[in-house]
Amino acid sequence: SGPAAAQTRELPVLEPVLPAPAEEQNGTDSAKAPKVNCEERNTTGIDRFTLQILNVSQDLMEFLNPNSSDCTLVLFYTPWCRFSASLAPHFNSLPRAFPTLRFLALDASQHSSLSTRFGTVAVPNILLFQGAKPMARFNHTDRTLETLKDFIFNQTGIEAKSDVVVTEEDWAGPLPSVLTKGIDWLLLFSVLFLASFVMYATIRTESIRWLIPGQEHEHQE
Repeated sequence: SGPAAAQTRELPVLEPVLPAPAEEQNGTDSAKAPKVNCEERNTTGIDRFTLQILNVSQDLMEFLNPNSSDCTLVLFYTPWCRFSASLAPHFNSLPRAFPTLRFLALDASQHSSLSTRFGTVAVPNILLFQGAKPMARFNHTDRTLETLKDFIFNQTGIEAKSDVVVTEEDWAGPLPSVLTKGIDWLLLFSVLFLASFVMYATIRTESIRWLIPGQEHEHQE
């Protein structure tokens, strides 16, 4: 109940609090260590930072410089995928959050060779390129502006602008946020090829059976 007892009660409170600032600082330093050293592009003279969508005749490799260390975030999507549509407004806002980086998007159904090359078997699929080399893949199922910001920061150490949010313009485009009806020509071709192969194999088997001695008589009986 005296001064000595009060001092004794304070000691257990002070001891565990002292190391906390040093541990927090170490955790912050390790989180900010970039995995990819990106060369930030010069934004002088650029008034509008927006996403660029590649058309069917444009090759992704033409937009990636293998001799540089600048970074590009590339989205593989399809316009009839509901997950791609829900991601669209968040991805549209990224160029304003990271003006020193480049952002591209391409329809995976129109660039099937690239999808095979980079293993984008499912959409939406996001790859971070340094030059022309893929360095990291976004694997989170929660695809929002905040999770995308965290992904880019953890990989590059580049901080996003804090005042950037998803706006009505981002819902409008350039990446469509409304599902469009379309035909997956690659899937259709695969189904037709498989059906043709089965039909050919069946006809071929019947032809061989008639040519084998004894098979014809068994059929007739």
